[in-house]
Amino acid sequence: MRALALLLAGVALAGADPQVTFKSQTNLVILNVFVRDGKGNPVEGLRKEDFQVFESGKSQTISVFEFQRLSLEPAPPSGPKVEPAEEKAEGKPAEPAAASVEPARSPYKDRRLLVLFFDFAAMPPADQIRAQESALDFLEKNLTASDLVQIMTSGSTLRIEQEFTDDREKLIEAIRRFRLGELDNLEGAPPVADDAADEQEPLDATEEVELDLFNTDRRLSALETAARMLSSLPEKKAIISFSSGGGKTGNENQAQLRATVNAAVRANVSFYPVDVRGLLAMPPGGAASEASPKGTGVFTGLAQRKQREKHNDQQETLSALASDTGGKALLDSNDLGQGITQAQHDLQSYYTLGYYSPDPARNGRFRRVQVKLASRAGLRLDYRSGYYAPKEFHKFTGSDREKQLYDALLLGDPFTDLPLALEVNWFRLNPTKYFVPVAVKIPGHALPPVEKARPRTELDFIAQVRDARGRVAASVRDGIRVKLPEAEAGELTRRAIVYDAGFTLPPGAYRIKFLVRENQTGRMGTFETRFSIPSQPEGLLLSTVVWGAQREPLAAAVGVAEKNNKSMANHPLIQEGQKLVPSVTRVFRASQKAFVYLEAYDPQSARDLAAAVSFYRGRRKVFESEPVRAAAAIANRPGAVPLRFQVPLEKLRPGRYIAQVTVVDPAGQRFAVARTPLVVAK
Repeated sequence: MRALALLLAGVALAGADPQVTFKSQTNLVILNVFVRDGKGNPVEGLRKEDFQVFESGKSQTISVFEFQRLSLEPAPPSGPKVEPAEEKAEGKPAEPAAASVEPARSPYKDRRLLVLFFDFAAMPPADQIRAQESALDFLEKNLTASDLVQIMTSGSTLRIEQEFTDDREKLIEAIRRFRLGELDNLEGAPPVADDAADEQEPLDATEEVELDLFNTDRRLSALETAARMLSSLPEKKAIISFSSGGGKTGNENQAQLRATVNAAVRANVSFYPVDVRGLLAMPPGGAASEASPKGTGVFTGLAQRKQREKHNDQQETLSALASDTGGKALLDSNDLGQGITQAQHDLQSYYTLGYYSPDPARNGRFRRVQVKLASRAGLRLDYRSGYYAPKEFHKFTGSDREKQLYDALLLGDPFTDLPLALEVNWFRLNPTKYFVPVAVKIPGHALPPVEKARPRTELDFIAQVRDARGRVAASVRDGIRVKLPEAEAGELTRRAIVYDAGFTLPPGAYRIKFLVRENQTGRMGTFETRFSIPSQPEGLLLSTVVWGAQREPLAAAVGVAEKNNKSMANHPLIQEGQKLVPSVTRVFRASQKAFVYLEAYDPQSARDLAAAVSFYRGRRKVFESEPVRAAAAIANRPGAVPLRFQVPLEKLRPGRYIAQVTVVDPAGQRFAVARTPLVVAK
């Protein structure tokens, strides 16, 4: 400190600028390493010398070493704390206690960090009561001496009801303060496919919130925020989330799901989702609290199958959260406390290792980390396998940028700096080959502002399609320049960029992963989803139904591809120089027209083919378009009959709908239907 003061004085005496800037850059890497023996028990007594840490194959010096001893001994029973009585000899003054200096101790040393997360936005009152009772039962009976518990709730906002504490009474009091029944169903009415009521509240939708409609983004975003709030603590954390399943309404929620998982992995958080509905008995006709289904679905088994599929879809999101973050999901169990005790037993004693990375490069590359034991064999180590270095994208060379794209595509961790949504459609070329157009939508507000002097930005795209065996079935690598007239340079934030790619695939099940990078700041985003192309059914085969809010000339496209894609020459969505732009998020305004396109295959008579679009709210049909007759089959694709609609939406009230396209083949006495959830906003 004295040397620093002399240095500052010397600078002042020399007449230099008194504003002195000191810069320091360190990169401390923290690893939580679980060491277990062959029976899964934690191994204690290891020293710093027993560990070897390697980054990118090079040995590192361990600068931080700490052992977190976590026990499963029961916490002492709650009750008034008794202070020890002071001893004072009669007639003699009390002797002063000897002064002692103890080293500073972290409040989280040797503590198991558990977060009880109550998702009231996803629980009806009955489920809220079960979640509250199971949490109270755990705190009263199963709290251990090592546990520090935090309580969070997610309703209209994310709230911390109680900070980390081992005070049983404070935790119990915080949970008993819950106002059950006041915070349920905050996301609005459920999707119409779930037998919602006919009357729903109007929706106010803007371009910035399109990605949050029709999916569980709101709940997943709350979990992501909770994980980020815990990222400042280097210790291992577990979030036990109570909810009534994790609704799945479309592909859009996959972007937020990967963002939530990514935030949890970086924050060293594991999710332990608990389905508070427990083991459900599903009566074929529905429970007593539900309206009886109409039609023949109860007798054919269709209603029961849809009921089971809905339940499985709700649990799929919970399972993905758990498996991708190293946790476990508690499903179909009435003992909800098992979800918390599972996290207790998983978070056993572990070692905290830290080292300062000697690599100063800020290139954003993935640095692989390995931890080995020098002398102990037969032990199992569990730790994160690496981290991403800081990056300065503007310093990347062309080869660095290309390598970054391919490396990022192959890594399992998602990128969420650039939000995007993706829509996959398919159209039959012949009975064994299908054309699969993919539309990737990027909101304009997520892109950096462009200058009037240089009204453009560049985007790079890379994608892979893998079949059911994990083999690469198709891939794409492309780039576009987003060009705007000088007068419209500031309008990009109110527009959306839609990029098209196309593949030719046979029928089967596939997984597609798309990665987009914006080349001004280097931000990247990924979207990964599954899709399937069916083989020829016995009935009338329909393609996917494409919904769009506009048709635009190809020359007016904002994004211009650097290379022409030959597969776009016969693109089904392009007609007479006009292209139907898919509405990836299925959000329309009442003042717009909805453009609908689909194809029917192998009808008995193309000229007799008829189709209509119906809109449903709950069980009630609120609108039906005029029937449309097919003109003729597509010349270069025998057996493919196009069907086009223009549906005015001005007569529809704002809200959620199920749009059903019905196609009838009178000559073949066949019909087929396709349903799509969508939103009509003000």
